[in-house]
Amino acid sequence: MLRNYLTIAVRNLFKNKVFSAINIVGLALGLACSLLIFLWIQDERSIDRFHANGDRLFRVMEQQQYSGQIEVTNSTPGLLAESLKKEVPEVDKAAEITWEVPMLLTAGSVSGRATGRFATPEFFEVFSFPLLYGDATSVLSEPGKLVISESLARKYFGNENPVGRVLRIDNVVDVLVSGVFTDIPEKSSLTFDFLVPYQHFLQKNEWAKEWGNNAPLTFVRLQPEASAEKVDAKIANFVKAKDKNSNVTLFLQNYGDSYLYSNFTNGQQDGGRIDYVRLFTVVAIVILLIACVNFMNLATARSAKRAKEVGIRKVVGAGRYTLAGQFLGEAFLITLLAFVLTLIVVWLFLPTFNNFTQKHISIQFTDPQFVLTLLSLAVLTGLVAGSYPALFLSSLMPLRVLKGGASSGILKFKQGATLFRQGLVVFQFTVSVILIVGTVIVFQQMKYIRTKNLGFTKENLIVLPLEAEMHKNVEAYRQDVLASPAIRALTLTSQPPMEVSISTGGVEWPGKQADERVEFPFILTDHDFVAAMSISLKEGRNFNRSMPTDSSVVLINEEAARRMRLQNPVGQTIRFWNRPHQIVGVLKDFHINSLHVAMQPLILHLAPGVGSNNYILVRTQPGQTQQALAVLQAANRKYNPAYPFEYHFLDETFERQYRSELIVESLTNYFALLAIVISCLGLLGLTIFTTEQRTKEVGVRKVLGASVSNLVYLLSKDFLKLVFIANGIAFPIAWWMMNNWLNDFAFKADLKAWVFVVAGGAALLIAFLTISFQAVRTALMNPVNSLQSE
Repeated sequence: MLRNYLTIAVRNLFKNKVFSAINIVGLALGLACSLLIFLWIQDERSIDRFHANGDRLFRVMEQQQYSGQIEVTNSTPGLLAESLKKEVPEVDKAAEITWEVPMLLTAGSVSGRATGRFATPEFFEVFSFPLLYGDATSVLSEPGKLVISESLARKYFGNENPVGRVLRIDNVVDVLVSGVFTDIPEKSSLTFDFLVPYQHFLQKNEWAKEWGNNAPLTFVRLQPEASAEKVDAKIANFVKAKDKNSNVTLFLQNYGDSYLYSNFTNGQQDGGRIDYVRLFTVVAIVILLIACVNFMNLATARSAKRAKEVGIRKVVGAGRYTLAGQFLGEAFLITLLAFVLTLIVVWLFLPTFNNFTQKHISIQFTDPQFVLTLLSLAVLTGLVAGSYPALFLSSLMPLRVLKGGASSGILKFKQGATLFRQGLVVFQFTVSVILIVGTVIVFQQMKYIRTKNLGFTKENLIVLPLEAEMHKNVEAYRQDVLASPAIRALTLTSQPPMEVSISTGGVEWPGKQADERVEFPFILTDHDFVAAMSISLKEGRNFNRSMPTDSSVVLINEEAARRMRLQNPVGQTIRFWNRPHQIVGVLKDFHINSLHVAMQPLILHLAPGVGSNNYILVRTQPGQTQQALAVLQAANRKYNPAYPFEYHFLDETFERQYRSELIVESLTNYFALLAIVISCLGLLGLTIFTTEQRTKEVGVRKVLGASVSNLVYLLSKDFLKLVFIANGIAFPIAWWMMNNWLNDFAFKADLKAWVFVVAGGAALLIAFLTISFQAVRTALMNPVNSLQSE
């Protein structure tokens, strides 16, 4: 019997080649899209989840209250890990780690820059980064040592065990290699090439020993029986007990969740990358459903032609479940063929997909879980695509079917099938319109970001590290570089623009309320920062080299003046770092971070000494970038010969800050196009079927004088009505979804009505062109041939 059903299924496949091709291609496209998204989601969900005891691994977070708003940060006091370990019994292990620091490592004739961090002794006990050499409990316990990655070990020492060998850091200090860890996996959001014992960091940064300052990251591993909720309650006021002026409340976040759940609004967790995971999960399901809808639509459209087959099979003894199994088997055959095509499509497009999602995803056929997922996806698709046609056809009553005619119940059967098909078409185009609207709005927002006036000119700005010998020779370096006509300006800065993260809450100003707290980001810089950045001065003056007293003056931005409620800020005195500072100028607001963040109150403090600054900012003449880079490279060889010449453009930082949105923009474009293509494939199939059914009607109307345009309108109007209905459903849903997405930006483009009109019009036009392709063919047929058709 199975062989018989398979034979029938294959015959039907070849008998209806056009419809079979539409089904297979549509399902393959939907499956390919869903599989790619599934691979991306699987990769996103696996980030930071490879550590042992992940349910006990947490990062310590801070809530800080400023002017009624609660801000959340993962920066913590420099002594927090050690204190938590000593004073909170539920904490089994605790580790602290700093931000990434580029350093020059040298061993013999081999030299190169690598990125390292300072870490406390228990780091390798808290995290599961395996050590190839060294003891996890002691590799970071003593100063004068460091732990390097497997790649660095090979680079500097070949295949030898490097423990005990000497590495020179920044051509200043020699340290011994105490251990080697396996290269950090791609599944880790925490990256580094080497680790230096934390004592070095504390020795260089006395401020890190004060409870009122934050910078490092703190992680804890709880005791097996410990409750995270109880530890939260116990550590909430931990910092306040150390510093009576503190406004910090501590809490824990599971480390495995921190990558996906990184956003906080007014102290409460408010999504993060998990929003994109959820969004694309829905997109994958919906696109797969659109592809399944095509199958169901075409199957029910052609169901009347198979009604007699069902009637005869039932008369000769076939039961309903047997017939349902036959039609499901046909669906599974088409799904199987589509799945083979899907794997080919995914294999071909996976490198491109990896390129713009910046992933390294691969198809793991040797992974049982992945193979099981593939099989589940294939079975689920076959069930969804074939279930309704199977149940629909197997439910027909044999006597009514075999009698034929309207009285036999076929008319009611056809009406039910038609309504079902219309509902599915509305669903398909509702989704397509939503995706078109999303595509346009995401494009608008990204265009808004790229073209918004940031308060400074981001183009032609080069950022270089200020390091090693350059500190001693910075003034000579400055003079040499500025002698080139390709260089407009040069300044030193403590933080690169668009990445300002250091701030202080200890600012006092005239009229400040006793309970008022405002967090002020600050930048240490020299006299040329305003000119190099092309920032506009609203009032007052800039820093002046001819005025020695400027070492105690500051510039603030308009937002800082608003927060301090200073009507005439120039000339007034504010206090921070236990010193008075006079405001000599107010800068027009300019962005110091991404547009996700509202305008922040900024203090620009004059600190021309190289000890306070870590970066060189160079503005080049437009169109002379290559000449400027050649000058900078020559200056690097002259004043900092031991270090390789490295730099980046500020607009690259700007683009990097919106990497997630750029990926969403690309994916939305592709998914919208794919949804429309699949929907149009189904619409084309239905149009072909409908015109086949109405061929004689078209012939009669042509004989009676109907024009081609009249006939195209006749064959198109019912389908276009469905697209109009889809627009009406899609518009409010799209507005709600995109409004929520735009709310993630402090600065955003407006939602405009024309976007919805254009999206709806595009869907109508695409649908009309799809329908017209077959409708015009039918309308142009010789009426004699039309009337002779069966």
